[in-house]
Amino acid sequence: MKEIYFCDTPSAKMLEFDKIIEQLTELACTQKAKRQLRELSPSISEREVKALLRTTTEAKFMLEKCGTAPISALEGISEIMETAGKGGCLTPDQLEKAAVTLTAVRRLKDYLIRGKAYELSLPYYEENLDSLDGIREEINEKIRSGRVDDYASRLLKSLREAIDRTQAKMKEKADSLIRSNKECMSDSFCTTRNGRICIPVKKEYKFRISGSVIDKSSTGNTLFIEPAAVAKLNQELAELRIDEENEERRILYCLTAALADKAEIMDRNISTVEKLDFVFAKGKFSISCGGAEPEINTERRIRIVDGRHPLMDKNICVPLQFEIGNGVNGVIITGPNTGGKTVALKTVALNCLMAQCGLHVSCGEAQICMSNRILCDIGDGQNLSENLSTFSAHITNALDILKKADQESLVVMDELGSGTDPAEGMGIAIAILKELKRSGALYLVTTHYPEIKVYAEKEEGVVNARMTFDRESLKPLYQMIIGQAGESCALYIAKKLGMPGRMLREAAASAYGGEGLRQDKGNGLSDKEKAELEEMLSDAQGQEGLTKQRNPSVRREKKKEYKPLSEKFSRGDSVMIFPDKKIGIVCEPVNEKGVLRVQLRDKKIYINHKRVKLHVAAEELYPEDYDFSIVFDSVEQRKMRHKMERRYVEGMLEAEQ
Repeated sequence: MKEIYFCDTPSAKMLEFDKIIEQLTELACTQKAKRQLRELSPSISEREVKALLRTTTEAKFMLEKCGTAPISALEGISEIMETAGKGGCLTPDQLEKAAVTLTAVRRLKDYLIRGKAYELSLPYYEENLDSLDGIREEINEKIRSGRVDDYASRLLKSLREAIDRTQAKMKEKADSLIRSNKECMSDSFCTTRNGRICIPVKKEYKFRISGSVIDKSSTGNTLFIEPAAVAKLNQELAELRIDEENEERRILYCLTAALADKAEIMDRNISTVEKLDFVFAKGKFSISCGGAEPEINTERRIRIVDGRHPLMDKNICVPLQFEIGNGVNGVIITGPNTGGKTVALKTVALNCLMAQCGLHVSCGEAQICMSNRILCDIGDGQNLSENLSTFSAHITNALDILKKADQESLVVMDELGSGTDPAEGMGIAIAILKELKRSGALYLVTTHYPEIKVYAEKEEGVVNARMTFDRESLKPLYQMIIGQAGESCALYIAKKLGMPGRMLREAAASAYGGEGLRQDKGNGLSDKEKAELEEMLSDAQGQEGLTKQRNPSVRREKKKEYKPLSEKFSRGDSVMIFPDKKIGIVCEPVNEKGVLRVQLRDKKIYINHKRVKLHVAAEELYPEDYDFSIVFDSVEQRKMRHKMERRYVEGMLEAEQ
């Protein structure tokens, strides 16, 4: 058989199958089962799908009858067995982990044995499990609390008793020396320094005590000496510790070798536990979503009774009733926005996908046909990085779907033909539907175009379906009725929300081609829908206008007139100079560089106009044609200017400057 790519990643993501996988992964214990669940993919083999579903059903049954399966996470056990197989020596902690794993195998084996009473095939995996009771008990006897137990062997017990006696003698010797040489000691008890028992001796008495200096205090006044008698005992202790370590290593090697000899059995145990973990995770998921085993067929027939979207709360989700096949290949779903059309699409496609993965479907009961592909176009598909608009994305997806779809495919498409001019979008939608019919695939499509409803009524093998809606409460009922075309209910919703009759009539005229709805046969409405619409419009006669609200006026900014710099200040203006806030009189107006000259109390200065602010204008201080030389010139300058009016005076120009 040629290779078939069942469900591409975009379609699976549109159906939110990745979220199903996340939930499944959390229900598994072992890392391998989690990895297998992440890689879960549908099968196109009818026999394999039925076998997978049967094991899921048995796992669910056992969970309900026998309780949760006692499956261990098997943390690190593969690495432990690999070390043992290479001839390494396992640590006490590793051996304890192996014993814990064998205990879990024993419990799982007992669990499966209880399940045999229900005449299922799954419990017979028990025959592949061996808890190696002899090795498990030996490890538990010889390894306790992360160390080799004293009673692991007679030799080890005697060595540890000898070690305890030697340590007690060493302390006794040290204490005896302290008591007999009190005047030489800085303290009345022995201590341990660098792993040796020492006595605290005053510095001046260091030659009174026979032994080795091991350490000294921070002040240097106290020396910590290991007495010679204690040192001799310490050598004996070291030899005992070497013997103890050798005996511990011998015991650990024996236990490791016993475990390594059963490597094949351990590998089979691990593999069986991981396989059962995978199966029971699917059973747990079935219980959590209220799943049921579907009936699998190859006759291109899908029937769903009380179906639910597995990711929705089953307490609030309205059950879906759906059927396709038996001569009907296409279902066109219409109805109001937020009416549940997209959820219905996803519910059907996702349950079909789950069934072929060996998962139970979230339905009361279901018949699912085998499909070689599930192809989806759901969502707007906008992609700014690829410069795709909503319409471009829909068309790109649609063309890709049409290339792949054949008589064994399932296609779901949401809002077919949307995102462009309604007339052209409707034409493209019908062209896509005709091509889908030619492909022989099963397909579910949602739309708002009334022309497509007419197409579905006339085309053989295609039926309408509608999502129900309560016009009084403006609430969708989330129920699908196959065989009836739906309506968007937009005009009814607008009327309920207060749209005036004049606007409603204009909307109806634009949408359906005039006031005489009964006479217009090309508007996609049935006679009953036309009658209901005309009745609604006649009831809205009294609502003729909108009540306008009074809005605040926009406050406009007053435009300021800006004078040229040369006119900003006049000679004689009283100004304030910042930041010192000194008062002065303008001597010379602003020049082209933005600088003016100001007369202060005792001097004249040049300053930038931005640091000067008008205090009192000259016309308010002085009369017209006032002689400012009285203010700005000294008495000598005024006398000389008076003489200049009669004759030339040398130095007058320089003085003015």
